[in-house]
Amino acid sequence: MDYFLERCTQSVLEGDEEQAEELARQALELEYSPLEVIEKGFVRGIREVGELWEEGTVFLPELVMAAEAMKRAMAVLRPALTNQSETLTQGHLVIGTIEGDIHDIGKTLVATMLEANGFRVTDLGADVPAGRFVDEAEACGADGIAISALLTTTMSGQRRVVEELEKRALRPRFKVLVGGAPCSQEWAEQIGADGYAGDAVAAVALARRLIGIR
Repeated sequence: MDYFLERCTQSVLEGDEEQAEELARQALELEYSPLEVIEKGFVRGIREVGELWEEGTVFLPELVMAAEAMKRAMAVLRPALTNQSETLTQGHLVIGTIEGDIHDIGKTLVATMLEANGFRVTDLGADVPAGRFVDEAEACGADGIAISALLTTTMSGQRRVVEELEKRALRPRFKVLVGGAPCSQEWAEQIGADGYAGDAVAAVALARRLIGIR
């Protein structure tokens, strides 16, 4: 079993999507615990990649490949979790790029990494009006809202999301995470958001700290 879990970890570290998916299928055939395979195998791999990213040892392409490998494995294993699924779920986030901004590569990577780390994600895409973030968060019972802005001209939209939450008396209910090139922790504090993340790995750590299971 230890060797099998190590292979799962390595498939993510190497960004081998086909191998990760095949190992996930083998885990089901061998009747291994899906939760144990995810947590001690695949999740370990994605966390190690995150640490290597922070150290500057791996770069964006490797990070993306690792996250995609993790997603392929999860697609196979999630349906088999049944009553264990709640244990795995870290929390639910609505994510999108704010209105007026069509950049979505960074946002998509954050969404992928969040999913790879056990979060449920509702991705609204790009050019999303402030009110829609709140509408969707309410509709799907999310725990938080993550708003990306890549332009200084659109980052004020992040403030409008917070204001919309306050107007509807929903602010305590949802955590608000902001990110994007022109943003900072100071900006997050200025607009009343709960935190700022500068990249996908930092976003996962922030989400885990604010709403996730550590």
